[in-house]
Amino acid sequence: MILSHIPERTTNPRDTGLTMMMDKGLSTRQMEDFLSTSASFTDIIKFGFGTSIVSNNIQEKISLMNQVGVKPYFGGTMFELYYARDQEEDYFKIVDNFGIETIEISDGSIILEHDEKCELIYKYAKNYTVLSEVGSKEEGILISPAKWIKMMSEELKAGSWKVIAEGRESGSVGIFRPNGKPHTMLINMIISKIDPKKILWEAPSKKQQTWFVNLFDQNVNLGNISPSDVLPLETLRQGLRGDTFFNFLPKDIIKKRKPT
Repeated sequence: MILSHIPERTTNPRDTGLTMMMDKGLSTRQMEDFLSTSASFTDIIKFGFGTSIVSNNIQEKISLMNQVGVKPYFGGTMFELYYARDQEEDYFKIVDNFGIETIEISDGSIILEHDEKCELIYKYAKNYTVLSEVGSKEEGILISPAKWIKMMSEELKAGSWKVIAEGRESGSVGIFRPNGKPHTMLINMIISKIDPKKILWEAPSKKQQTWFVNLFDQNVNLGNISPSDVLPLETLRQGLRGDTFFNFLPKDIIKKRKPT
């Protein structure tokens, strides 16, 4: 018997309802095990920060992802590491050698004029699926809502598939306060001007994931999800966990069964 009142989820290949998993150094066996349970709920996998430089099993993991239709890509820090050293061409040689079709262009750790960033997005969107990231990785650096909106809008116009709202793997910068709570006013102002379907929100913690599912719905785009949290996130999306238990149930069931 199929459980009733399960909200409709988008299916692979998704354009909305994306889950981006963050790989911070999984072994090949760990990646194989992860994909065996979670591939259908995972759309893109990011090799976090500079782990690709020190890992010796990237090709093996990419091959596993390709078999199940999950897109691999290097995180924005990887791009910045090469770009800051004037090794842009070397970066794209690596991308092409691994057969990667998705890239991220960001400026979370370096100074990069926004016009230049948009030029890079426009240039590379011709041959790659481009993600771009808005927001600083540094605590204490505040960007006005108007600037967030302007940067996101211009990067989407330049050719970004999705703009990533910075939250870092700690979930304590960018769209979040140092204590991990969302910048509610900032987020509400952003979505008043930018289509939420075009935004991928970095939300590493369960509380943050729950907050976004409650704000939007089951098909919100979420990223920086740890391998062990992809299935639990899917239960949040489908109302199969206490935090979202009543989100998708009809009023008569809520009235009868929800504690008051």
